[in-house]
Amino acid sequence: MAEPGVETRTRSSVITARAAASFDPVGRSVATARAFVRDTLQGWGYSDIVDDAVVLTSELVTNAVIHAGTSADVLCLRTEDGVRVEVADRYPEREVPIQGTGQSFGSPDRENGRGLLLCAALASRWGVEYTPTYKQVWFQLDLPQRQVGTRSAGPILATSLLPVADERVRVAVVQIDRGGTVVNWNVDAEHLFGYSAEQVTGKPLTDIAAWPHTPGIGTGIVEAFQLSRWEGSYGIRGADGRVIPVYASHLRVRDTHGEPSTVCLLVRDDERAVIQTPLRTPVTDTGAESRSTDPFEVFIGSPAPDDLDGLLQRTVERARDMLDGDSAFLLLATDDETELEVRASTGLPSARQRFARVPVEAGTGRYGSARMPAVHDDLTAVPGAVPLLNDTGMRSVVTVPLKVEGRLTGSLGVAAEGAARYSNEEALRLQFAADRIALAVESARLGELERLRRGSLSFLVEASDLLAGTLDRDQTLALMAQMTVPTLATWCAVYTIADQSSDPYLSYVLHEDEDRIDGLKALLSKIDPPDPVPTPGARIWTAPADAAHQAALRTSMRELGRNSSPVSSGIGTTLATAAAVGGETVVLPLVARNRVIGMLTLGKPSEDHFRQEILELAEDLSRRAALALDNARLYSERTAISQALQRSLLPPGLPQVPGVEVEVIYRAAGEGNEVGGDFYDLFPIRDGAYGFAIGDVCGTGPEAAAVTGLARHALRLLAREGFRGPAVLERLNAAILDEGARSRFLTLLYGELWPQEDGSAVLKVVCAGHPLPLRLRQDGTVEPAAEPQPLLGVMEDLELYEQMVTLNPGDVLLCVTDGVTERREGTRMLGDDGLADVLTTCTGLTAGAVASRVLRAVERFAAEPASDDMAILAMRVPEPHTG
Repeated sequence: MAEPGVETRTRSSVITARAAASFDPVGRSVATARAFVRDTLQGWGYSDIVDDAVVLTSELVTNAVIHAGTSADVLCLRTEDGVRVEVADRYPEREVPIQGTGQSFGSPDRENGRGLLLCAALASRWGVEYTPTYKQVWFQLDLPQRQVGTRSAGPILATSLLPVADERVRVAVVQIDRGGTVVNWNVDAEHLFGYSAEQVTGKPLTDIAAWPHTPGIGTGIVEAFQLSRWEGSYGIRGADGRVIPVYASHLRVRDTHGEPSTVCLLVRDDERAVIQTPLRTPVTDTGAESRSTDPFEVFIGSPAPDDLDGLLQRTVERARDMLDGDSAFLLLATDDETELEVRASTGLPSARQRFARVPVEAGTGRYGSARMPAVHDDLTAVPGAVPLLNDTGMRSVVTVPLKVEGRLTGSLGVAAEGAARYSNEEALRLQFAADRIALAVESARLGELERLRRGSLSFLVEASDLLAGTLDRDQTLALMAQMTVPTLATWCAVYTIADQSSDPYLSYVLHEDEDRIDGLKALLSKIDPPDPVPTPGARIWTAPADAAHQAALRTSMRELGRNSSPVSSGIGTTLATAAAVGGETVVLPLVARNRVIGMLTLGKPSEDHFRQEILELAEDLSRRAALALDNARLYSERTAISQALQRSLLPPGLPQVPGVEVEVIYRAAGEGNEVGGDFYDLFPIRDGAYGFAIGDVCGTGPEAAAVTGLARHALRLLAREGFRGPAVLERLNAAILDEGARSRFLTLLYGELWPQEDGSAVLKVVCAGHPLPLRLRQDGTVEPAAEPQPLLGVMEDLELYEQMVTLNPGDVLLCVTDGVTERREGTRMLGDDGLADVLTTCTGLTAGAVASRVLRAVERFAAEPASDDMAILAMRVPEPHTG
């Protein structure tokens, strides 16, 4: 049952639309609920009552999710004459103060209990309803009575004070479907941006939209398209490559089939008054019971204090209107208060000035009036007093500091085109407003800085993982560029320095627009690279912008001299490249191991500037990238050296043996290894005689490869000196033992081959601890072709002997290392028997086919890559051809 004195019914009305949402009992739900109600009411066209509805909803949802600690259900109902908003929580026993009974609503200064007080002050009607499980507070806001066609109006201004616009004001009307694709593009859009409807229809608007973006901060344009209504500034990249600042009004609609789309109205930013929704002016209640008004809320209005960009933009707009100025600007101080950074402006060509920095202290080109309120009657008499206003046509200006606890946090200024427009009275009014918003601005700035640092930390962690995941130099260069574009910059160029005596070399160029890469690369190739200065930090590099400007000027002059029509495409490419590098360009050294190994160059288009936080993030990235690039260089150099040394251990080539087919397949285990512990050789000894060997040194890698080199070269030398097989191996055994601690034991199959005139081949072999060679006869039988003897490198005194084998036409001799026979899959091993089974299937195959079949059998035996080196040597005596 409702308490007396609190209305619980609304007058009968037809509900034409409804929207509902539930919010969890967490602090961020209050802001989410505010956004839900604001977007809903703006979508319904009820902007006149949005602010009151948002305030009431915020208080009631706060009571539910913060003070009651329950979830909150918000329901918005649209009627012909207003809006009803219902907020329900799960805490029905909360006491409701009663009007007219002496029970107090509570003080407005308390942290809770203000929701119903505000309902009584702002709502047309309100009430409370109970059920056994929840309590619901509702309020109704009626639309103001007004004549049809009446919206709002501003003061009457003199003609000289009206904003300047082109002779014909053009409003671009662009319609975007639910996927963000352009479906309609009017004639004014063609004139403003240079694209025909055919060029952009069917393409995403994001392809040409220049949306301000900082890691970890801000809403993207895609999210803005999803809001029921949105207004704000961004840029459109025109057909000439230049970014045109625009003011946009987005309205979400749906067609007769129910398909949603967004209608965008776009004008040049300095003509925003054409479509900008008039600011809501608070109505002052002159009655005795009127509620006190917070000066901050009067000055700023609705943006949430944690929305820094919205807060700053609303501040400059309100400051301009309050002093009836032509422009306004707001700068925020750096942490050390030595510089001011441009963060918001209105009425100025400020897109190119965003994040520009000016020093605080007095001096030529410095902002000398930041710490105290100042009025300049005529800037032409003191040029450079306010650098931001240079060449803008503004003559008089008033600036005041933003301070928190005596510390300079920023500066707010209002300027006019006429001289002597401001006095000390206006300076005091502006200072009063600045004092109201300084704390909120600093709080929002710290919040943004915290979000930026979190985003930066995540960015650097991901970058470090990517850079650590490769040792390829070219891939490292590509990763460096791709991580900076477009997150940190519009374009990037990486210069590398091979050694101290080499000049910087342009190694990689990337632009967010792929069509600009070739032009940018050509431009940078024609100018001298930046000096490889090891000083840490970013430094400005003006050469690209200067060169692009001169190239565009020369091309324009040539086109004018030709008097040709239409103008050739060359000037379009040159102008597009000039616009691409027309902003600020910075160079960061790539320093690794106390040496400059290159430079990372970042650029912005259309005279944009980098913010300090982005430069600090880029500097941190450059340190990580430099180390990764140097590691890739060292890895490449050492791999090249290792491979060159390993290749010297392989035979230069296999000789042609008359009447015998020979095929060798070699696989070294380990990444980057060409030679391991297994080796082979085939070489001529003397006329008609050839030596062959296949061996396996204990272990893999460089240590095994060293013994491999010793064995292969010793075999050739001793055999050509006339020693027979056993003597060759006995002397090699002594040489291995002489290596002492560096020695490795060695299994070796060595033999000598004599091709015969009758088509057969005679072999004499010694098998010292090596897998036995297998002989395949024409009838398919397989048998060992030698007997096992002691391996090398273990005992000093060896008594070895050689065995003779005759290969008849069609016979095959297969020699392998233990990497073949010991191939494993779990507890299974290929073994000698398994190899013999494979060889029985090779009857009639050539030596090359036999070796390939054996290799395939080994690879298919197990799924895992081989962990041991493998060598396969197949020799076959071909059958004579019958004619």
